[in-house]
Amino acid sequence: MKHDRKLHGAPRQAGHGRPKRVISVQQALEWAFRVEHAQLELPEPSDPERGRGLGFGLEYVLMQRAALGCKIDGGQYKMGTYTHEDAEVIAATVAGMPDNLGGKRMAIRVAELARAGLTPDWMPGAVPRCVPVEMKRNRHGDHATTVVVGTERVLSRGKWRTVEVRACPVMFRPDARQIESARRAYSEWWLALGWVRDGLQVGGMLRDVEVVEGMPKAKPWHQS
Repeated sequence: MKHDRKLHGAPRQAGHGRPKRVISVQQALEWAFRVEHAQLELPEPSDPERGRGLGFGLEYVLMQRAALGCKIDGGQYKMGTYTHEDAEVIAATVAGMPDNLGGKRMAIRVAELARAGLTPDWMPGAVPRCVPVEMKRNRHGDHATTVVVGTERVLSRGKWRTVEVRACPVMFRPDARQIESARRAYSEWWLALGWVRDGLQVGGMLRDVEVVEGMPKAKPWHQS
């Protein structure tokens, strides 16, 4: 599939004469990982003496940018294995995800979702529903499976008989914990995107794009 390398957004003047593209952090991530195929190069664990849970931040990104060497003037279309240097900066920023936001695990998740063009599944419209634990099918159709839960003595046609008492085991699907877990994962991803956005804005290292404040909804399950 041929990808369009154009960045969607309003242009602003870049320092080198070309207009910058103004995009959201989610658009920037999808462009870097999905279109430019930027690679996520995760750093080694940070030195404990420098503080725990701080990640590598912009210092690591600066080193990554320096490793790119001379400035490359990208054309309209992708040439060979060239990855736009702004995409490299975005990937390096994601790689510096601090431990208190999920560290390497979250960095990988952010990159994978961006590469697939997806948003975390927060289970929209999910409501716990009572359903049979198991269904079976016969020539009469689908039926809930039942189990024996006891016996009773009943008088039938003048005789006492022992009959089985059966019940249908049920469960709630999805259960409240599954819904809560999915939405907690979405919130963690949202916080990680905010950190990436702030880092790109403060760092000022993007040459052809500008990341603006726009973010996905913080809690899309709360409809206004």
